[in-house]
Amino acid sequence: MAGNGEFGEPDSGTGTGAGDKRPNALLESWFLRSGWSKGELARQVNRRARQLGAVHISTDTSRVRRWLDGEQPREPIPRLLSELFSERFGCAVSVEDLGLRSLHQSPSTAGVDLPWTAPQTVALMSEFSRSDLMLARRGFLGGSLALTAGPGLVEPMQRWLQPMHGEPLTTVEQSTSSRRTGHRLSRPELELLESTTVMFRKWDAQCGGGLRRKAVVGQLHEVTDLLQEPQTEDTGRRLFRVAAELAELAGWMSYDVGLQPTAQKYFVLALHAAKEADDKPLGSYVLSNMARQMIHLGRPDDALELIHLAQYGSRHASTPRTQAMLYAMEARSYANLGQAGKCKRAVRMAEDTFAEANESTDSDAPDPDWITFFSEAELYAENGHSFRDLAYAAGRNVTYAGLAEPAIGRAVELFGRDLEHHRSYALNLIGLATVHLLKREPERGAAAASEAIGIAKKVRSERLNTRLRKTVDSAVREYGDVTEVIELGNELATRLPEAAQTPA
Repeated sequence: MAGNGEFGEPDSGTGTGAGDKRPNALLESWFLRSGWSKGELARQVNRRARQLGAVHISTDTSRVRRWLDGEQPREPIPRLLSELFSERFGCAVSVEDLGLRSLHQSPSTAGVDLPWTAPQTVALMSEFSRSDLMLARRGFLGGSLALTAGPGLVEPMQRWLQPMHGEPLTTVEQSTSSRRTGHRLSRPELELLESTTVMFRKWDAQCGGGLRRKAVVGQLHEVTDLLQEPQTEDTGRRLFRVAAELAELAGWMSYDVGLQPTAQKYFVLALHAAKEADDKPLGSYVLSNMARQMIHLGRPDDALELIHLAQYGSRHASTPRTQAMLYAMEARSYANLGQAGKCKRAVRMAEDTFAEANESTDSDAPDPDWITFFSEAELYAENGHSFRDLAYAAGRNVTYAGLAEPAIGRAVELFGRDLEHHRSYALNLIGLATVHLLKREPERGAAAASEAIGIAKKVRSERLNTRLRKTVDSAVREYGDVTEVIELGNELATRLPEAAQTPA
């Protein structure tokens, strides 16, 4: 047993004999570009392991040297390294990208290429939510997951478009009927479940993903139990819709608190459940959140493919509001790819389609609750951030920053009147701060960021905190001699100190 390495790991590594080892050139490349020393990487791994509850992990510089020399560490080390390098470079860095191997995973922690059948969708949602509830100490489950990107993500999601086939849900019913009561949901009970999902969504908007995540996961697990009871066809479809909305919300909350692999798995399960519910607009909404996550992880090409898949799959079923949201996310994808013409076209389509949504009459199909978040404020926010992202992609182009400012400013104004969307208000204040920094207006940028700090203290959102810290750090690096920026850095350190957070 190694005295100074991971607890329980032999010095020779996992499945790699001393004579067979070759230097890990991929890991060494990422390591050298990171700027970390061996000691700093070891400390980062140990710190992340403690946050995940893996207190047995104890890594040092000699162990890091062995990894670079070709030793294959045991789980959860490869996952921890994947997460650390992904955060360092702002893009998805998989275990394989690091030249490391993943051990066999259970179905609940495997990748995203899952069977598209009702019984297996229910079983996987049940297993994954149960594991999350048991192991969610700072996302310990996330330590056994890996982010999927590129064709490995997009190609399995394309099966969402294929007609449903395979085993019916009655297979689950029959296999569990001997040990279940056979209780069928009444209409009032079903409506109560649906209204509870609406309530959870409001809580997320008000308080951030960190406050009610476990409650949402627990509710999802309960719904998967109900899906294993004999239900009528209509009730089963509505239950799958509830499960899809809860899984999407669990994914969104996981994304908000920084549990990226966990978020992606919930989004994939939500898409499967939406397919079983035969709800294409809901499926397109799930895909849009997967795209948003890919933009966050520096994969706008994947995001664009996911958005186009969402648009194609729901083109005859979505309301104008949903279509406008998809156009806005398409614009964000093009912006991050630096494709200005296509970005501007998508922005115009989002605006025109949203105007059509506002002109809808009572006789038109009503919007589902999950898309009501896409308000006028949200439209301005998305389009403004598209121009802001385009400014960065074009080398800090001041012209695009000038296009972004009035749109994000309008979003800030509208969200400032809203008593429910505190996180969105703060995120747009940060967006406005970045625009002012692009325009070389550090005093105005510091004022917007300072206001965001006050809101961030009231909201449990690691995504918000991370963006705020990055914006302030950027301001300090560029304008560290400006009084307002100096004061902003001090305010951030005092009012929002960096600390490990435990998602609920």
